[in-house]
Amino acid sequence: MINELLLAGSLVFIFSMALISYRFFGRTGLYCLSAIATILANIEVLLLVNAFGMEQTLGNVLFAVTFLITDILSECEGKKEANKAVWIGMFTSLFFLLLSQSWLLYVPAENDRAMGAIREIFSSTPRMLVSSFIVYAASQIFDVWLYHKWWAFTERKTGDRRRFLWLRNNGSTLISQLLNSLLFTLFAFYGTYDAGTLLSIFASSYVIYIFTSLLDTLALYPARRIKEGKTAT
Repeated sequence: MINELLLAGSLVFIFSMALISYRFFGRTGLYCLSAIATILANIEVLLLVNAFGMEQTLGNVLFAVTFLITDILSECEGKKEANKAVWIGMFTSLFFLLLSQSWLLYVPAENDRAMGAIREIFSSTPRMLVSSFIVYAASQIFDVWLYHKWWAFTERKTGDRRRFLWLRNNGSTLISQLLNSLLFTLFAFYGTYDAGTLLSIFASSYVIYIFTSLLDTLALYPARRIKEGKTAT
């Protein structure tokens, strides 16, 4: 039960921080949070936990906030700004990949106590990080593109640019998260786990993303109000 409570608490905290970042720092705050979340998710994804009756990677919840960030930017700031967040995430992932691997090249001091643990963790991460980098880029670029396709479709049908926020949000995120879950499971874990575990990781990842995608719609509405409040003043 502790894992379930921690995951639920993490989700509320992380999504709340996205709104707080946008409220006080605007798009810059979301860019910074995107970079932080991308790096930390690349570390968290190494951990497997059991929660809600499923085996899952711990980075799922944290990675989900990057989709919320691009959706907030798409809705409130525009497609160009949303794509900028994706490029920032790609840059920080590449930076972290190269820097973390350089740590393993150092010869530790005689009194060092950390290098063994660092090597144990990060020597197994190149495949994970490269997979995460490729899948992040593909799924996020697709998400931003699809978000604006849905937006153009609903605006054309209704003549109202504000309506159907929930549709463009979920219509883009649920599909792009399916792509993300499938590609990451194959790239990162194929050949490492048996087929049953791979299916479990994919299914649990996507179930979590379905849940987080539906919840991030609740965060998008106050984000839009934050933007409109700033515009009004």
